[in-house]
Amino acid sequence: MIINLAIILTYFIIIMIIGIWSRAKSDVGVEEYFLSSRSLKWPYIAVSTIATNVQANHFIAMAGSAYVFGLAQANLEINAIFGILIAAFVFVPIYLRMKVFTITQFFESRLGPRVALAYSVFMIILYSFMYLGTALFWAAYAANGVFGELFNFTNLSVPARLGILIIFTGAFSAVYTYLGGLRAVVRTDVVQFCLLVLGGFVILFVAIHHLGGWSELWNTTGDLMHLHLPRDHDTLPWIGIFGMLLLNLNYWGANQVILQRALAAKDLKQAQIGLLVGGVLKYVMALIIIVPGIALAGILRDNPLNDPDLTYLTLVNDYLPVGVSGLILTGLFASLMSTLDSIYNSVSTLWSIDIYKRYLNPQASETQMVKAGRYSIIASFLTGAIFAFIVVYVKFGNPGFPLTHWFNAMSYYIKIGFVIIIMSAMFLYAPNRKLVLSTMLFSVVLTYIFQTAMPELNYFVRTMWVIIICFGVIAIPTIIKNGFRLPQDRFIEVSERSVLNFGIILALSLIGAHIIFH
Repeated sequence: MIINLAIILTYFIIIMIIGIWSRAKSDVGVEEYFLSSRSLKWPYIAVSTIATNVQANHFIAMAGSAYVFGLAQANLEINAIFGILIAAFVFVPIYLRMKVFTITQFFESRLGPRVALAYSVFMIILYSFMYLGTALFWAAYAANGVFGELFNFTNLSVPARLGILIIFTGAFSAVYTYLGGLRAVVRTDVVQFCLLVLGGFVILFVAIHHLGGWSELWNTTGDLMHLHLPRDHDTLPWIGIFGMLLLNLNYWGANQVILQRALAAKDLKQAQIGLLVGGVLKYVMALIIIVPGIALAGILRDNPLNDPDLTYLTLVNDYLPVGVSGLILTGLFASLMSTLDSIYNSVSTLWSIDIYKRYLNPQASETQMVKAGRYSIIASFLTGAIFAFIVVYVKFGNPGFPLTHWFNAMSYYIKIGFVIIIMSAMFLYAPNRKLVLSTMLFSVVLTYIFQTAMPELNYFVRTMWVIIICFGVIAIPTIIKNGFRLPQDRFIEVSERSVLNFGIILALSLIGAHIIFH
């Protein structure tokens, strides 16, 4: 146990050294602090983007869901490729031509300041509160699961331990992000991505070894090796994939936290290659996150877990030697930190550019804007910690259900509105701006109506229908008035032919995966 703890402490020291080394000057400019002077090349874009996307939640909660639902859980990983392709060839070229700092600036040019403000405010709330809080909870949950015995002398309850760990991890990542901005985020993300992938492969091979080999995935857990579950499945029906694809339009195409690195790209080619390589890495993430959960289901076929969210921690505590388990937990912390620092950086960008400069202090200098962004990092840490405490309460009130799908159902109240406005901005010519805003807000009400009237309806399917209905409300009158016209931009832009070929191969691989693992 002491060896594991020493490994974790070494990790934190190294990350803090990198963060301090990357600290920005006192008079740093806005473009340098928030977008690393628009100088990022594709390896940094790919690694940092996927490191941001993968959270401790993936290793804990998604592995738990894979233990229960099998390969169908991988749909949440591999179908991201659809959104990545749209982002790379449709959305990002427009953002880079406009030289925006935030996605909000794009929405303002297409849909007006009110829609743009609504997007920015809801993004700040969603990420500084819900996403940040959930990420903090899972890191604390994992640390307590491995090192719980070390805290016994304190006589503190488990929720109290989690609270202390939440404060520590949140404050730690806030410090180096505060100091260095996006440059510190990207540099630390590279190290953290290598750690989380290394730890992921170790746990994968250990799980497969104890299962009896790769062939046993089909022999022992063949019933779990399907991407498509029945249409009436409560949690992951195959028809829900269409809801996932629609949500991915926003998550990968209009998400400040995810696209901040693409916005900071040196040029379009670097951005497109970086995103496409990120698409390849999503397969890797599915392999190291989903398959260990399936393997453990086979290993424990006759003695199943009571709490599926203990899947990953069971593999770490019961099947790994001392020292190796410390390495795995380091990978979990790496996935957490890369998510936290990106949220801090993107929320600070949204606040400084979209709220502070646009509405609170239009005459603000670049130094004042950076300072406002830094203050928002502190505020985000506090709001995220509050939500993490709420998650602790929910988890210990009902420990038997996977938290991933509970969180998704909550967050989709906001995400649905984001999908509606990105589809309106990208695929409709001059939609009525007031109609877009009112429909975006109405989507929350409609989601609640669906959930109340048809509680048995899967939330991915519910999401799909709400998006279709709300987009139809906007699209039908827009098309009647303006005809079938797209906005006056190049709809698809490719930096080089080889990049297009890369994208085609990636798209075909996704189709092939669905056919092979049907």
